[in-house]
Amino acid sequence: MRHSLPQSHQFYVTAPQPCPYLGGRVERKLFTALQGDGASHLNDVLSHQGFRRSQNVLYRPSCAGCSACLSARIVVDTFEPSRGQRRIMKRNAAIERIVTSPWATEPQYALFRRYLDARHATGGMADMDMHEFAAMIEETPVRSRVIEYYLPRAGGGRELIAVCLTDLLTDGVSMVYSFFDPAMTRDSLGAFVILDHVEIAREAGLPYVYLGYWVPGSAKMDYKARYRPLEIFYEGRWSLLPEADLSTINRRQGDRTNIVDQVAAIELPATK
Repeated sequence: MRHSLPQSHQFYVTAPQPCPYLGGRVERKLFTALQGDGASHLNDVLSHQGFRRSQNVLYRPSCAGCSACLSARIVVDTFEPSRGQRRIMKRNAAIERIVTSPWATEPQYALFRRYLDARHATGGMADMDMHEFAAMIEETPVRSRVIEYYLPRAGGGRELIAVCLTDLLTDGVSMVYSFFDPAMTRDSLGAFVILDHVEIAREAGLPYVYLGYWVPGSAKMDYKARYRPLEIFYEGRWSLLPEADLSTINRRQGDRTNIVDQVAAIELPATK
């Protein structure tokens, strides 16, 4: 189904399919194409309204009867790592960060395969081949970077242990997709990559790290609530998530506004 706005942006809705986060539910997404000279600006504007990028598409959950997916971002200026997070940074102090252009490599894909096989063997990406992986990394019409993390090895050389595809927004960095060596579970590499992105944003003078969707009640997404202060996009605005809200925001239910009204409420950049 297609929905249009006067600015010529067209929005579509995916067919319902099983929800990957909450059992017994179905999901659907509202999405639009991301292309042309204004792609980076559109990515900025819609990211500020809870959308996420996947290759050349921007999407936002639009599930009938459920609004559990909440876009989340870390507030960099006032972020203070917990004692456990400080231990993670100290434990991984030897890791080297390398920032590159969005270009897929065989070592990245080999790491990606190990990660999927260990963590998401039955997920939607389980059968992704090298060509599809390259498309995920390289098909970006916006300002993106691949951030690689290497561990020096005794006797020389280094090993690729984590990768994050990251978009550069005007007010932050958006972690599009990350993966890491599943054999290094005790090193908490996933947490380390998030904490390092807080440092990247801080070094660049950017106020936010966009984490994607936090889903209260989903064990897969609980970790995002550990990074405080955290803002969530809810009811058309970003709000700080107080500690007390964790006990009340859980598997939210209730009908969303209909699709036409959702599209009409989206603020879009003016076209010339």
